[in-house]
Amino acid sequence: MQMWKMRKRRRDRMWDVRFVLALAFVAALLVAAVVFYLGWGALGVNRVKQEKAIDASTLFDLVKLAFGVVAGAGALVALIVAYRRQRIDEDGALREHTRLHTERFTTAVTQIGDDSPAVKLGGVHALAGLADDAPTPELQQTCIDVLCAFLRLPYRARSDIPSGDEAAAHDYLALREVRHTVIRLIRDHLRLPDDHQHTWRGRHLDFTGVEFDGGDFSAAHFSNCVVSFNGATFAGHVRFEDMTYHDCEVRFDGAQFTGGRVSFDGSDVHSAALTFRNADFHGGEVSFNGVTIFPASSLYFASAMFEGAAVSFRGLLMRERANLLFDEAEFSRGEVDFRGAHFDGTASFKSALFAGTAIAVLMRGVRFAGGTTDFTNAYFAPNVLQWRDARYMGGCVDFTAANGQPPEGLLTALLPDTVTIPTQWRTPDD
Repeated sequence: MQMWKMRKRRRDRMWDVRFVLALAFVAALLVAAVVFYLGWGALGVNRVKQEKAIDASTLFDLVKLAFGVVAGAGALVALIVAYRRQRIDEDGALREHTRLHTERFTTAVTQIGDDSPAVKLGGVHALAGLADDAPTPELQQTCIDVLCAFLRLPYRARSDIPSGDEAAAHDYLALREVRHTVIRLIRDHLRLPDDHQHTWRGRHLDFTGVEFDGGDFSAAHFSNCVVSFNGATFAGHVRFEDMTYHDCEVRFDGAQFTGGRVSFDGSDVHSAALTFRNADFHGGEVSFNGVTIFPASSLYFASAMFEGAAVSFRGLLMRERANLLFDEAEFSRGEVDFRGAHFDGTASFKSALFAGTAIAVLMRGVRFAGGTTDFTNAYFAPNVLQWRDARYMGGCVDFTAANGQPPEGLLTALLPDTVTIPTQWRTPDD
């Protein structure tokens, strides 16, 4: 299945009936001629016996043949007319279905815009039902777009509500319930298999700038689509656990992780890219424990800022030809944990900055099984990157063009030839 393939129903343009009939007759004559020619050759006939007179039996056969040709022509005309009538009826049914869908859509959108949370909730469920019953993929995508747009509307966070304002707190909780219902409905439809009539797999999702103070996407399946969390804020418990990303691009570029817990644990990335370019991890916990990056897949953290959050990649598994990129990322506060990770692809930390007064990047027990782990132009402040009990099973670890102090523990063990370090890090005995 191609990445952007969608199930589409198109109305074919119907040609003029006179042209279709002429074309059908010509095609029938050509088929008859080919059959006659093949039969002539198969029987080994060299010539036709000429008769000066025909008997009654032969004449009767010719009459039957003539009637057969006329009957066949009539059947062909009837078939073409019936086919055209069927297509016209189908197009009429589709137009009627689309008209009814539009009326229901207008009602559902009006409900979502109502001030009452209960009416909003009814509109959300109505819109999800409309997406399931949509006569075309385009109309289904429109319903999904509206649900995503509802989440993108301005949202007052709990921290912005004045203490003691019970009415505002009640409104917040009611609206929060509606928003979490939208997330749950999207997740449930993404859990359905590809062949299910109500699945939303293959549909694009736009959560750009959404503020997530909770939500559960766990075990959903993103496939053949683009999903945007660009600029979103994560300030609660948001679950992306046990998800499957297949032939898709999921973007968290510029996302803000400010508090709570966000978990991507146990997810699989197949022929897909998860990007966290310029993302800011400055609060709470974010975990990618046990994530598997399969061949031709990527996890990008280029120019990301790690400045206060606890980010964990424990047990991360990179398969051969997988990519993990932290180019120009800055590690300044908090903790980033790679303990027990398995690198068998390309891991790039080019121009990354490991510097700060309260930061620990733990690479303890990391297994290097293949590919290249590249620290070109990376800078290391003392004791930031802790490198202990590494297992060198294959591949290359390149510190040649790194700057600053060697990672803590790197030089305490005998390094294999697959690990290269700068000249200034070498001791006189090396």
